[in-house]
Amino acid sequence: MLLHIPDVLTREQVALARQRLQEAGWADGKATAGYQSAQAKQNLQLPESDPAARALGSMILDALGRNQTFFAAALPRRVFPPLFNCYREGQTFGFHVDNAIRYDHISRPNDPQPVRTDLSATLFLADPDEYDGGELVIEDTYGNQRVKLPAGHMVLYPGTSLHQVTPVTRGARLASFFWIQSMVRDDGQRRLLWDMDMSIRRLTQDHPEHPSLVSLTGVYHNLLRQWADA
Repeated sequence: MLLHIPDVLTREQVALARQRLQEAGWADGKATAGYQSAQAKQNLQLPESDPAARALGSMILDALGRNQTFFAAALPRRVFPPLFNCYREGQTFGFHVDNAIRYDHISRPNDPQPVRTDLSATLFLADPDEYDGGELVIEDTYGNQRVKLPAGHMVLYPGTSLHQVTPVTRGARLASFFWIQSMVRDDGQRRLLWDMDMSIRRLTQDHPEHPSLVSLTGVYHNLLRQWADA
Protein backbone atom coordinates (compact mmCIF):
# COMPACT_ATOMS: atom_id res chain seq x y z
CA MET A 1 0.00 0.00 0.00
CA LEU A 2 1.29 3.44 -0.96
CA LEU A 3 -0.19 6.20 1.19
CA HIS A 4 0.16 10.00 1.19
CA ILE A 5 -0.09 11.38 4.75
CA PRO A 6 -0.52 15.18 4.72
CA ASP A 7 0.68 17.68 7.32
CA VAL A 8 2.84 15.38 9.42
CA LEU A 9 4.80 18.54 10.28
CA THR A 10 3.37 22.03 10.56
CA ARG A 11 4.76 24.87 8.44
CA GLU A 12 6.49 26.20 11.57
CA GLN A 13 8.16 22.84 12.17
CA VAL A 14 9.25 22.65 8.54
CA ALA A 15 10.76 26.14 8.82
CA LEU A 16 12.64 25.10 11.96
CA ALA A 17 13.93 21.97 10.24
CA ARG A 18 15.06 23.96 7.22
CA GLN A 19 16.96 26.41 9.42
CA ARG A 20 18.72 23.62 11.32
CA LEU A 21 19.59 21.76 8.12
CA GLN A 22 21.12 24.87 6.54
CA GLU A 23 23.62 24.97 9.42
CA ALA A 24 24.30 21.21 9.45
CA GLY A 25 27.41 19.40 8.24
CA TRP A 26 26.36 17.31 5.25
CA ALA A 27 28.41 14.27 4.21
CA ASP A 28 28.56 11.99 1.15
CA GLY A 29 25.47 9.78 1.16
CA LYS A 30 27.46 6.78 -0.03
CA ALA A 31 28.91 6.42 3.47
CA THR A 32 25.66 4.88 4.74
CA ALA A 33 24.84 2.77 1.67
CA GLY A 34 25.49 -0.90 1.07
CA TYR A 35 27.71 -1.99 -1.80
CA GLN A 36 24.96 -2.24 -4.42
CA SER A 37 23.16 0.93 -3.36
CA ALA A 38 26.39 2.91 -3.28
CA GLN A 39 26.79 2.33 -7.01
CA ALA A 40 23.52 4.18 -7.66
CA LYS A 41 23.57 6.75 -4.85
CA GLN A 42 24.61 10.36 -5.43
CA ASN A 43 23.39 12.65 -2.67
CA LEU A 44 24.27 14.26 0.63
CA GLN A 45 23.26 12.88 4.00
CA LEU A 46 23.37 14.19 7.53
CA PRO A 47 25.51 11.96 9.79
CA GLU A 48 23.41 10.07 12.34
CA SER A 49 25.43 11.61 15.18
CA ASP A 50 24.84 15.20 14.07
CA PRO A 51 22.98 17.15 16.82
CA ALA A 52 20.57 18.58 14.24
CA ALA A 53 19.69 15.08 13.03
CA ARG A 54 18.94 13.93 16.57
CA ALA A 55 16.87 16.98 17.49
CA LEU A 56 14.85 16.99 14.28
CA GLY A 57 14.45 13.22 14.39
CA SER A 58 12.89 13.51 17.86
CA MET A 59 10.54 16.21 16.58
CA ILE A 60 9.41 13.93 13.73
CA LEU A 61 8.92 10.94 16.02
CA ASP A 62 6.81 13.07 18.36
CA ALA A 63 4.68 14.21 15.41
CA LEU A 64 4.23 10.63 14.22
CA GLY A 65 3.16 9.58 17.70
CA ARG A 66 0.23 12.01 17.45
CA ASN A 67 -0.71 11.10 13.88
CA GLN A 68 -3.64 8.67 13.82
CA THR A 69 -3.37 8.07 10.07
CA PHE A 70 0.25 6.96 10.41
CA PHE A 71 -0.58 4.61 13.27
CA ALA A 72 -3.56 3.06 11.48
CA ALA A 73 -1.58 2.49 8.28
CA ALA A 74 1.76 1.38 9.71
CA LEU A 75 0.72 -0.31 12.98
CA PRO A 76 4.26 0.48 14.14
CA ARG A 77 6.24 -1.70 16.49
CA ARG A 78 9.56 0.07 15.99
CA VAL A 79 10.51 3.20 14.04
CA PHE A 80 14.09 3.67 12.90
CA PRO A 81 15.26 7.17 13.96
CA PRO A 82 14.73 9.56 11.03
CA LEU A 83 17.66 10.34 8.76
CA PHE A 84 18.03 13.36 6.45
CA ASN A 85 19.24 13.76 2.88
CA CYS A 86 19.75 16.46 0.32
CA TYR A 87 19.84 16.17 -3.47
CA ARG A 88 21.45 19.09 -5.30
CA GLU A 89 21.64 19.71 -9.02
CA GLY A 90 22.81 16.58 -10.87
CA GLN A 91 22.37 14.25 -7.89
CA THR A 92 20.18 11.15 -8.00
CA PHE A 93 19.64 7.70 -6.50
CA GLY A 94 18.96 4.95 -9.03
CA PHE A 95 16.54 2.07 -8.60
CA HIS A 96 17.21 0.03 -5.47
CA VAL A 97 15.52 -1.89 -2.66
CA ASP A 98 16.22 -0.90 0.93
CA ASN A 99 18.07 -3.31 3.22
CA ALA A 100 15.70 -5.72 4.96
CA ILE A 101 17.23 -5.09 8.39
CA ARG A 102 18.66 -1.84 9.77
CA TYR A 103 20.46 -1.62 13.11
CA ASP A 104 19.51 1.34 15.29
CA HIS A 105 22.84 2.69 16.51
CA ILE A 106 21.24 6.01 17.41
CA SER A 107 18.80 5.14 20.20
CA ARG A 108 20.99 2.44 21.78
CA PRO A 109 24.60 2.86 20.62
CA ASN A 110 25.93 0.20 23.00
CA ASP A 111 23.26 -2.33 22.10
CA PRO A 112 21.92 -1.52 18.60
CA GLN A 113 18.55 -3.08 17.97
CA PRO A 114 17.50 -4.59 14.63
CA VAL A 115 14.59 -2.97 12.82
CA ARG A 116 12.90 -4.97 10.07
CA THR A 117 12.08 -2.52 7.27
CA ASP A 118 8.47 -3.49 6.55
CA LEU A 119 7.65 0.09 5.51
CA SER A 120 9.69 2.94 4.08
CA ALA A 121 8.81 6.59 4.63
CA THR A 122 9.88 9.84 3.00
CA LEU A 123 8.92 13.11 4.67
CA PHE A 124 9.41 16.04 2.27
CA LEU A 125 11.05 19.20 3.65
CA ALA A 126 11.17 21.23 0.42
CA ASP A 127 8.14 22.32 -1.60
CA PRO A 128 7.78 21.03 -5.19
CA ASP A 129 8.34 24.47 -6.74
CA GLU A 130 11.75 24.78 -5.06
CA TYR A 131 13.37 22.15 -7.27
CA ASP A 132 12.96 20.38 -10.60
CA GLY A 133 13.31 16.63 -10.86
CA GLY A 134 13.84 14.75 -7.62
CA GLU A 135 10.65 12.70 -7.86
CA LEU A 136 10.45 9.58 -5.74
CA VAL A 137 9.49 6.82 -8.19
CA ILE A 138 8.05 3.69 -6.59
CA GLU A 139 7.26 0.50 -8.50
CA ASP A 140 4.08 -1.19 -7.33
CA THR A 141 1.35 -3.46 -8.67
CA TYR A 142 -0.12 -0.64 -10.77
CA GLY A 143 3.15 0.50 -12.33
CA ASN A 144 5.51 3.33 -11.44
CA GLN A 145 4.13 5.89 -9.00
CA ARG A 146 5.84 9.30 -9.07
CA VAL A 147 5.73 11.15 -5.76
CA LYS A 148 6.64 14.79 -5.08
CA LEU A 149 4.77 16.23 -2.12
CA PRO A 150 4.52 19.58 -0.31
CA ALA A 151 6.90 20.21 2.58
CA GLY A 152 5.61 18.56 5.75
CA HIS A 153 3.80 15.79 3.87
CA MET A 154 4.92 12.16 3.92
CA VAL A 155 4.62 9.10 1.72
CA LEU A 156 4.51 5.63 3.24
CA TYR A 157 5.15 2.55 1.08
CA PRO A 158 6.23 -1.11 1.38
CA GLY A 159 9.92 -1.59 2.14
CA THR A 160 10.01 -4.34 -0.49
CA SER A 161 9.39 -1.80 -3.26
CA LEU A 162 11.92 -1.04 -5.97
CA HIS A 163 12.30 2.76 -5.96
CA GLN A 164 14.50 5.63 -7.07
CA VAL A 165 14.95 9.41 -6.80
CA THR A 166 15.19 10.99 -10.24
CA PRO A 167 18.00 13.50 -10.96
CA VAL A 168 17.53 16.99 -9.57
CA THR A 169 17.98 19.55 -12.36
CA ARG A 170 17.34 22.76 -10.37
CA GLY A 171 17.39 23.73 -6.71
CA ALA A 172 17.72 21.29 -3.82
CA ARG A 173 15.49 18.48 -2.56
CA LEU A 174 15.47 18.14 1.24
CA ALA A 175 13.79 15.22 2.98
CA SER A 176 13.78 12.95 5.97
CA PHE A 177 13.60 9.21 5.45
CA PHE A 178 13.21 6.26 7.78
CA TRP A 179 11.79 2.77 8.16
CA ILE A 180 9.11 1.13 10.25
CA GLN A 181 8.86 -2.38 11.61
CA SER A 182 5.14 -3.08 11.75
CA MET A 183 3.30 -5.31 14.18
CA VAL A 184 1.84 -6.85 11.00
CA ARG A 185 4.63 -7.96 8.68
CA ASP A 186 2.53 -8.75 5.60
CA ASP A 187 1.62 -5.76 3.40
CA GLY A 188 -1.60 -7.41 2.17
CA GLN A 189 -2.79 -7.97 5.72
CA ARG A 190 -1.94 -4.40 6.70
CA ARG A 191 -3.92 -3.16 3.70
CA LEU A 192 -6.99 -5.19 4.73
CA LEU A 193 -6.77 -3.85 8.29
CA TRP A 194 -6.40 -0.28 6.96
CA ASP A 195 -9.43 -0.63 4.67
CA MET A 196 -11.51 -2.06 7.51
CA ASP A 197 -10.39 0.63 9.94
CA MET A 198 -11.28 3.39 7.46
CA SER A 199 -14.69 1.80 6.80
CA ILE A 200 -15.40 1.59 10.52
CA ARG A 201 -14.45 5.27 10.95
CA ARG A 202 -16.72 6.37 8.10
CA LEU A 203 -19.59 4.29 9.45
CA THR A 204 -19.03 5.79 12.91
CA GLN A 205 -19.26 9.32 11.46
CA ASP A 206 -22.29 8.67 9.26
CA HIS A 207 -24.25 6.24 11.44
CA PRO A 208 -22.84 6.32 14.98
CA GLU A 209 -25.65 4.13 16.35
CA HIS A 210 -25.39 1.44 13.67
CA PRO A 211 -25.57 -1.99 15.34
CA SER A 212 -22.88 -3.45 13.05
CA LEU A 213 -20.19 -1.17 14.48
CA VAL A 214 -19.54 -3.35 17.50
CA SER A 215 -19.24 -6.55 15.45
CA LEU A 216 -17.07 -4.93 12.75
CA THR A 217 -14.75 -3.48 15.38
CA GLY A 218 -14.56 -6.93 16.93
CA VAL A 219 -13.58 -8.47 13.58
CA TYR A 220 -10.85 -5.84 13.14
CA HIS A 221 -9.32 -6.54 16.53
CA ASN A 222 -9.59 -10.29 16.14
CA LEU A 223 -7.75 -10.11 12.82
CA LEU A 224 -5.13 -7.85 14.41
CA ARG A 225 -4.81 -10.30 17.29
CA GLN A 226 -4.27 -13.15 14.82
CA TRP A 227 -1.75 -11.37 12.58
CA ALA A 228 0.13 -9.06 14.93
CA ASP A 229 3.57 -9.72 16.38
CA ALA A 230 3.56 -7.42 19.39
